[in-house]
Amino acid sequence: MTEPVEKDSSKPIEVKNLVKNATDLQRLKLERLMKNPDKPVYIPEPRSDKKSPHVPEFVRNVMGSSAGAGSGEFHVYRHLRRKEYARQKHIQVKAEKELLEEAYRQKILENKQMAEGRTAKKRAKRLKRKKVLREKSKTSKKKNTADSVSENDSTSDDDQNTTGIK
Repeated sequence: MTEPVEKDSSKPIEVKNLVKNATDLQRLKLERLMKNPDKPVYIPEPRSDKKSPHVPEFVRNVMGSSAGAGSGEFHVYRHLRRKEYARQKHIQVKAEKELLEEAYRQKILENKQMAEGRTAKKRAKRLKRKKVLREKSKTSKKKNTADSVSENDSTSDDDQNTTGIK
């Protein structure tokens, strides 16, 4: 007879999570990451542009579908025509992309200049305010010292008048 195995109640019971959908899978991945937050996480680099097939700039062997060509020449012509269309499309896409990038750079430059202009205007206004406040504080200090000096002079004059000395 086999004896029944007693489960140790002091150990936590691990429940295996079943993945039923993509949300559960994502939740499991996040839980696993959050168990050890100090561990570095591998973040893949975003894909760069698709590698375009090598499209020649200059096409040799240009031929047409003429009436005197043999039956095998049509397939060669069709292949060359497709290559030429692919080359032209590639050139157009590249030109459009360059135009968009140039427009983007121009817009960034304009935004930066506008921001610098606003900053300079606000800086000038702020410095002007500081300058006015400094001048006010200097003039008030001068007035205060002038008033205190004049008060001292007037009290000393009063003292001299009472003593009768002139």
